[in-house]
Amino acid sequence: MGSKTISVLTSGGDAPGMNAAIRSIVRAGIGQGMRVLGIRRGYNGLINGDVFEMNLRSVSDIIHRGGTILYTARSPEFRTEQGVAKAVEVCKDIGIDGVIVIGGDGSFRGARALSNAGIPCIGIPGTIDNDISCSEYTIGFDTAMNTAMEMIDRIRDTAQSHDRCSVVEVMGRRCGDIALHTGIAVGATAILVPEVKYDFDKDIIERIRFTQKIGKKHFIIIAAEGLGKINEITAEIQKRTGIESRTTILGHVQRGGSPTLRDRVVASEMGCRAVNMLYNGQGNKVIAVKNDKLIDYDISEALSFKKKFDINLYNEALKISI
Repeated sequence: MGSKTISVLTSGGDAPGMNAAIRSIVRAGIGQGMRVLGIRRGYNGLINGDVFEMNLRSVSDIIHRGGTILYTARSPEFRTEQGVAKAVEVCKDIGIDGVIVIGGDGSFRGARALSNAGIPCIGIPGTIDNDISCSEYTIGFDTAMNTAMEMIDRIRDTAQSHDRCSVVEVMGRRCGDIALHTGIAVGATAILVPEVKYDFDKDIIERIRFTQKIGKKHFIIIAAEGLGKINEITAEIQKRTGIESRTTILGHVQRGGSPTLRDRVVASEMGCRAVNMLYNGQGNKVIAVKNDKLIDYDISEALSFKKKFDINLYNEALKISI
């Protein structure tokens, strides 16, 4: 057996489905005769020894809850050599044989530092933005998209009542996946993402004017937060078209809420796989989704990938969003 005492932490932004992964890790670990420790508030908690033993009941009634029962926090101290050394010392003092880290690329860089210092780590991709380069899917993405879709459907009701243009900002700093998928799902007139340079006249104004000619009177523009200048975009649309325009920033509502079936299932699968990997003595790995199957990569290899944007889907969206 590779690991007798394993631990789990959540790091970076919270994502719906993290609790499902924690539950899976605790149940699978205990089922294999391991001790499972929870680390509160990410790497910060590890450095400060905020660690407690979990049992089967510790994770009852959490699979349907958003957020993370282990809490999460940024840890500037852990980015230093001294911080990593402190975390390693805590692991040795407590007797932690392996750590499962649920989070994004920043969290995985922390897991790599711990692994290189002798503490085996497994990374599980959990971020609503779907911006982890090595994985086609991340825990929380499906829930965030569905939340955004429901909110935009409601916004459409009022836009339709007033013949307005609604410019809606969704999450995604470097990654336009939420914007792309929700834009298609709500029939947005234009979808603006960080990965594709847009022409204001051609990609926004001309599309609005074209659909006006064929009888459309209300419009939805979806923009990823990474673009910035959302209020300026809205003001310019109103100025150029004369259509009353409003900005809505969905913000952190997209992070919360009960995870969807897909997020619960993927999180549960990833949790079980992470436990099995530590059980079999593997570390320094990241679990990922490729072609709808779970695979794993060496952490350094995982961090070297470049995120691919689905330009084909984006081009299809342009054809049908008129």
